[in-house]
Amino acid sequence: MDPEKIEPENYFTIEKEKLNKGQHHLTIKDLFRLSLRVFKTNPTRTILTIMGISLGVGTVLFLISLGYGLQYILIGKLAATEDSLVTLDTYYPSESSLNITYDDIEKISKLDGVAEMNPVAEFTGEITGDDYSGFVIVKIVDDSYFRLSGTSLDIGSVFKESEKKIVISGTALSLISMDANESAINKNIKLRVFYPNGNENNLETQIIEIPENISISGIIKEEYQQPFILIPSSLINQKPPYYQRVLVKAEDVNTVEPLRDKLVDMGFLISARIDLVNQTKRIMSIITIILGVFGITALVVSAIGMFNTMIIGFLERIFEVGIMKAVGATSRDIRNLFLTESLLIGILGGGIGILIGVGAGDIFNLGLNILAKSLGGKSIDLFIRPWWFLALIMGVSSLIGIFSGFWPARKASMLSPREAFTKK
Repeated sequence: MDPEKIEPENYFTIEKEKLNKGQHHLTIKDLFRLSLRVFKTNPTRTILTIMGISLGVGTVLFLISLGYGLQYILIGKLAATEDSLVTLDTYYPSESSLNITYDDIEKISKLDGVAEMNPVAEFTGEITGDDYSGFVIVKIVDDSYFRLSGTSLDIGSVFKESEKKIVISGTALSLISMDANESAINKNIKLRVFYPNGNENNLETQIIEIPENISISGIIKEEYQQPFILIPSSLINQKPPYYQRVLVKAEDVNTVEPLRDKLVDMGFLISARIDLVNQTKRIMSIITIILGVFGITALVVSAIGMFNTMIIGFLERIFEVGIMKAVGATSRDIRNLFLTESLLIGILGGGIGILIGVGAGDIFNLGLNILAKSLGGKSIDLFIRPWWFLALIMGVSSLIGIFSGFWPARKASMLSPREAFTKK
């Protein structure tokens, strides 16, 4: 019922009955409507307060999403496949001059916790294109090598075991005057591999000719390694005399450590991607926390500014609070009014802050990708924003609004009409 339509002599009687029944004069609609008055009475101060919260929220979102993005990119580079996380790269120390024999492979396969193996042989070879030839490192592998090692291609696709195809590095392509791009895919090359004759002290080699032309199925643009090619073991009829290393996949994450210990006891050195991933996670978590501290500092400064604004708003409206209480508003009504105003500012600040953080990240990412493409690199998404993190930011922003308005709301609710008129 609109108070303006009630007779003066009946108004306070009706209000008293409402209070006795536990009803409040200010409904949710009234609270919301009265809270919006701050945009009319003090628009500049209110907008600046909201922008302060927005910049703090935007800074937090920008920095922490940058930390998540860097962590995602680095871990994705280290662990391109799930299987590579539980795979142990096993080899003898270089100073021992030992190679992995078929007996070693048999012993490793019988260890508890071994789910899959892929031996890798590396020998010198020669590739020949249309007019040029060059010496490369030939890695003889099975098609599971890419999955277990986490090796990813920049162009093309991996080969199947039965296919007469290879994966080649960009440096190897340059030896035969080919560009590392799509035009090299399915091009034919000739290959021969130089096997040692089995006596490590004898420098004589056995030349293994690949009788048929083989085609390129994929390219790895590796600029800092020796020229190499990956070929399926089915291409060579004669088995390698020995292997330099073997990829050993554990059954699960829990068996990685016990399996590693057994292989170390056999005299092998072990390199595991899961160790690199765990170390990277720890380092990137620290970096993300540091970035978050800078962002939270900006948010705290904004929260202090909002608290100051709410205190000033309360001091300016003491007389108004007295009038509202004189006409029947309860302490709970006054408290809810101030809390609603501060909550509204916090929500608006959080929403605008998310837009600022997302927009700034997208602009920065766009500029970075333009620069990367101009330098011949690939585009990346440097900012990761989980939905739960956006929801958390909105919740934190709302809590900042409530906490900033709590003390002024409490002081206003405890104010009597007489005190309000006296202070005025």
